[in-house]
Amino acid sequence: MSQNAACIPHIIDQHAEEAAFLWLLRDSAVAEPHYSLKDLATLDNRIEANLDGLRIADDAGWQACLRNLEIGEPGELFAASVLAFERGEGKGIDRVVSAAGATPENFRALVSALGWIDYSRIEGLLGRLLAANSAAYRRIGIAACAVHRRDPGQVLEQAIEASYPPQAARALKAVGELKRRDLLPLLAKQLRSPDPACRFRAAWSAVLLGERLQAIEVLKGFAVTQSRFCEPALQLVLRSLGVQQAQLWLKQQAQHADWFRFLVISAGITGNPAYIPWLIKQMEKPLFARVAGEAFSMITGVDLAYEDLEGEWPEEFEAGPGEDSQDEDVAMDEDEDLPWPAPRLIAAWWQAHQGMFQAGTRYLVGRPITAGHCRQLLVTGLQRQRRAAALELALMDPAAPLFEVRAPGFVQQRLLGV
Repeated sequence: MSQNAACIPHIIDQHAEEAAFLWLLRDSAVAEPHYSLKDLATLDNRIEANLDGLRIADDAGWQACLRNLEIGEPGELFAASVLAFERGEGKGIDRVVSAAGATPENFRALVSALGWIDYSRIEGLLGRLLAANSAAYRRIGIAACAVHRRDPGQVLEQAIEASYPPQAARALKAVGELKRRDLLPLLAKQLRSPDPACRFRAAWSAVLLGERLQAIEVLKGFAVTQSRFCEPALQLVLRSLGVQQAQLWLKQQAQHADWFRFLVISAGITGNPAYIPWLIKQMEKPLFARVAGEAFSMITGVDLAYEDLEGEWPEEFEAGPGEDSQDEDVAMDEDEDLPWPAPRLIAAWWQAHQGMFQAGTRYLVGRPITAGHCRQLLVTGLQRQRRAAALELALMDPAAPLFEVRAPGFVQQRLLGV
């Protein structure tokens, strides 16, 4: 973009709006089933191009972001936060930090912005955040260090023992992400915390650090709740238990009808091919068909669309917001981006290929779970597959930091050498 173009107000506004909108897309994309690392990098390069337009516009770009900040939405906060921290102006940083406290989504947007900026540019600023008197500022500093996989040092211990639960919970999560084994005793204490987020994060990190007894039991408790901790707890519990232990535990949970969707998801997490005939039966139920198809693919590595194993949307089945303006149910279709499986075709595929899978072995995307395969999936897999691979690698080596599959795509590509 030329310097003259940078001074055209409507172009600057367009850059600010596009950066905000595209970040909202990527905020969903990092956890969606159809995005690869290459797709994420392409999207992130578009965001970076718009941020560059705002940088070139200098004060005019910053003012455009400030105006949009009044909207109060996370995408606008992301764009403003990138510029605020790159500019390093105290008042601007105070503005975005204040806005970040409004909602969890806004906090995530601010941390995403700090993760977007090269660590060398903000290392000094993060040091000041970590040393701030405000617990809210220290929480942000800890989160930013964690997403960059940089150890904030002694402040982690101090934050865990502080009386501000949001800060303590973020610090507890960072212990697992960074593999701070020296803080395992503090995690053990927090397993009894009255705050659910602290209790969950302590157990989550302890399991990543190799603790397989009390922490697993705490996570099991979260895994059977209807809460935001349910699925992340399942991801670790079922990857940590042995095949027979996982099978027995899931059999015990199968009696809870309201947990059935998670039971289907769990089959895929286990990687146990013994569940595939059962998963094929669940594909005949419209409510669970697509998530059963994803679980099947998570084990076998089969791309339903590529292998022509897709079916048609069932007649009279509705998911997501309907067209009736009087309908109060506005929940989005959580399986929107998953293909519809064709159970008969998939059953025939399994009949022909089941000999490739050995009972008692855990599989991830078609191959037994090994470090080499997981590292390859970080390059070639889809986002949910990549998340699974990152967790498996972290569980294999209690000293290795958890790979961040939500980092900017171009950063991940550089780290992975692609």
